[in-house]
Amino acid sequence: MSNRRIVVTGIGVLTPLGNDLTTTWDGLINGRSGISPITSFDVSQYSTKFGGQVKDFNPAPFFKNPKDARRCDRYTQFAFAATRQAYADSGLEPDKLNPERCAMIVGSGIGGLQTLEDQHTALVNRGPNRVSPFMIPMMISNMAAGLLAIDYNFQGPSFSVVTACATSNQAIGEGWRHILTDEADVVIAGGSEAAVIPLGLSGFGAMKALSTRNDAPEKASRPFDRDRDGFVLSEGAGIVILEELEHARKRGARIYAEITGYGATTDAYHMTATAPEGKGGARAVRRALEIAKLNPADVDYINAHGTSTPLGDVAESQGILSVFGEHAQKVWVSSTKSMTGHLLGAAGAVELAACLKSIETGIVPPTINLENPDPNCPLDYVPNTARQGKINAIINNSFGFGGHNACIVAKRLV
Repeated sequence: MSNRRIVVTGIGVLTPLGNDLTTTWDGLINGRSGISPITSFDVSQYSTKFGGQVKDFNPAPFFKNPKDARRCDRYTQFAFAATRQAYADSGLEPDKLNPERCAMIVGSGIGGLQTLEDQHTALVNRGPNRVSPFMIPMMISNMAAGLLAIDYNFQGPSFSVVTACATSNQAIGEGWRHILTDEADVVIAGGSEAAVIPLGLSGFGAMKALSTRNDAPEKASRPFDRDRDGFVLSEGAGIVILEELEHARKRGARIYAEITGYGATTDAYHMTATAPEGKGGARAVRRALEIAKLNPADVDYINAHGTSTPLGDVAESQGILSVFGEHAQKVWVSSTKSMTGHLLGAAGAVELAACLKSIETGIVPPTINLENPDPNCPLDYVPNTARQGKINAIINNSFGFGGHNACIVAKRLV
């Protein structure tokens, strides 16, 4: 294992709680819900009529040429906005970077679903000659990474991770690995998603995966609660700047934390269901801790995948119990999806941002709407109110359809 160390020097997010890190973090620590009735299209025929929407978003300021924004799907627009924020937060100066030592790993679980829906409608209603020549590049899931690499002149590795809801956590893990193996000094990593559209809502609704608590949308995402009935579909983006430690120190960068471990596994069990007892996720956690050279008792906070599905929350809780043993009753566990909903491929990066802010501030966001604890979920989920305490080491869990599991370990830099 290389002795290179990797730190986070910049963060950018767009979420249903706000269009930047400051607003999102304020919402998280104050237990606010970003979930509301969907207003961007007619939902009268849908079983679920709410979601987590990015509000008041204008993509034009995040592009050098505003016309380019119109040639990008909404998921790419979100990725540009979050990357601009993270890059500015990091204080990186383009003329002082070696572009061949800079990598871009930005993924999306679904990609340009709005573009696909719009262009299929054009095909059906107006014929093949009316399909946009921009359809393919707007739709494909690697385009955010590709266009951002062009924009920032990053000439090292550039690709998109596509592992459903594990996407952005795995993108960050792969970025960490690229610096560890000396393929890069700086990596922009994360994910973006924009599936709160008719096709996305109907598809997840047909799976019976979504909550149908239409009378109280803000209470619909309730991880680990006895009365949970599915997840809440949301949109947004999360991006972090990963940097080799000495590279960051030489330029006097502000450092949020050090990424010390990454574990990725596959359930090899079922198309959508989690492996029994969360065994696949537990293996990812064990591997990440092993690489980080940490014992379970060293971990202060786990940001759970915690989607608010009946089976998934139990399996994750069982997996945590199997890894942490007696310490499982002492470690703080919370699901920020209770406030943001499920950002799919962007979830892991947004949740890592929350973990990094917890290390920085000593505040752990709560799991809101946890009113009637499920006896099958017996951990301390920081119910309803944020906690304060010194956070030295965190775990960030993300699990995706297809059995993909990704776990990140980060700790206070010493």
